[in-house]
Amino acid sequence: AFNSDGYTWGLNSRNNGRGETYVGWSWKESASAGFDIVSYTGTGSARTVSHNLGVAPEMIIIKNRDAAENWIVYHAGIASDAETDYILLNSTAVAGDDTWLNDTAPTSSQWEYSGGGGTFNDNGEDYIAYCFASVEGYSKISSYIGNGDSSDGTFVYTGFKPAFVLIKSSSHAEAWNIFDNTRDTDNYVHHLLVPNTNTEENSTTTARRLDFFSNGFKMRGNNDTINGSSKTYIYMAIAERPFKYANAR
Repeated sequence: AFNSDGYTWGLNSRNNGRGETYVGWSWKESASAGFDIVSYTGTGSARTVSHNLGVAPEMIIIKNRDAAENWIVYHAGIASDAETDYILLNSTAVAGDDTWLNDTAPTSSQWEYSGGGGTFNDNGEDYIAYCFASVEGYSKISSYIGNGDSSDGTFVYTGFKPAFVLIKSSSHAEAWNIFDNTRDTDNYVHHLLVPNTNTEENSTTTARRLDFFSNGFKMRGNNDTINGSSKTYIYMAIAERPFKYANAR
């Protein structure tokens, strides 16, 4: 059940196994928070899909609900022509080049498909899309270049103190990484989860560590999944609180 103050799980080992420890990240669907959920049915041909963000989404995560298909992701930070590129949430693969979005960037009201495809627009199949846009002081969706330095790694300015950071190399075949301030209450932030696998949390890899600062995050490792030299990374960061209330860490 979704309740006014949280949610309730049934008896399932995937999310409520006896004695197991879990983490959950929750967003309220709201244009002011830069998050919209869209459900649609595929047509197998060129079409548009509407959203309610009021601004162009910078990240869209799409999943076919009727078939075993990949999670396909649009991310504006992949390349200058990101509307022709995609990346997979359940894979380590580099960003792929395609015309799936009809060579057209999403707008403040919709995005386009050039045709059909099992991951995003097969005829008669149902899809869910999670749409995100940056909101100043609350969320940031962008990219950065790694420098390969474990002691003075790349600093990423977000304008707020992060609570949640999702990272993926778009230029190289590397795993996704999720960091947050609930599993790590102080720096280093190093308890990472890998959404493209079903492996348990990893906290032992010193080369995959971050520092969360009041205005962004800094790499404290040189692992290729977060800070390989000259590699390109896409990310989504969510704030602990609006910038004016953030404290140094």
